[in-house]
Amino acid sequence: MDILQTANERMEQLAALMNKDTKQKISANQKVKVGVDLGTSSIVFVVLDENNVPLFGAFEFADAVRDGLVVNYRESVEVVKRLKDRAEKSLGINLTHASGAIPPGTVGNNKKVVANVIESAGMEALYTIDEPTAAAAVLDLKDGAVVDVGGGTTGISVFKDGDVIYTADEPTGGTHMTLVLAGYYGVSVEEAEENKRAQKDSSEHFSVMRPVVEKMAEITRVHLEKSPSEPLYIVGGASAYSKFKDTFESYLKMPVFQPNYPQYVTPLGIAMSSGSGNL
Repeated sequence: MDILQTANERMEQLAALMNKDTKQKISANQKVKVGVDLGTSSIVFVVLDENNVPLFGAFEFADAVRDGLVVNYRESVEVVKRLKDRAEKSLGINLTHASGAIPPGTVGNNKKVVANVIESAGMEALYTIDEPTAAAAVLDLKDGAVVDVGGGTTGISVFKDGDVIYTADEPTGGTHMTLVLAGYYGVSVEEAEENKRAQKDSSEHFSVMRPVVEKMAEITRVHLEKSPSEPLYIVGGASAYSKFKDTFESYLKMPVFQPNYPQYVTPLGIAMSSGSGNL
């Protein structure tokens, strides 16, 4: 699909920059967009130019968020500060604004805490977008559905004419895949998580995790039954396995599309949604 080709070009650009701290000459008056993605297993920081071309990307693994909620505020702030500092040193500018994201349906103080983390890290919080909507921005999706499989939750949003008409978020994600691995191999959760990250193409690992992936597919099926929509896109770090998309297609019996580097789609979309701001 052409829509996927354009998204993949951006994903390749961002992936090439990720954690490289590449030095770039950015003029002091150039407008940039900054996105902060507080994920369950990592925090991602992305900087784009006015035309949404990636300038900087970095992440740190962190245990600061669970099931889409910030549970370690101090650690979140410290990580964002470090990533912001790295970006400023790489680009030679001061970053003063950023946007964040939340799981769909998040309300009240849980919604505000993401903005508070950004502001405590020394930037003005411009905008808070829900995660599947951020992914849809990258895909330029007007009609269809996006499933965002994160560390703690599986979120789905259905779009019609560019507007969200249905959202849901359920607590099954990458963390649950890790727990299954830990139980099967008799190792600690920490060791299972490390092995999961290091062996993304392991058939043995995936066969152990497949029932969790099929549960995510069942969550998707149930919600698409309530609000039918095609095409279906899958994004999110927990979906970054070679057999993940095939499992969804087999279970749902429908075409499923997945961009390259699905773990970076939402952070890129968050930054795209952000206004400009640097001094």
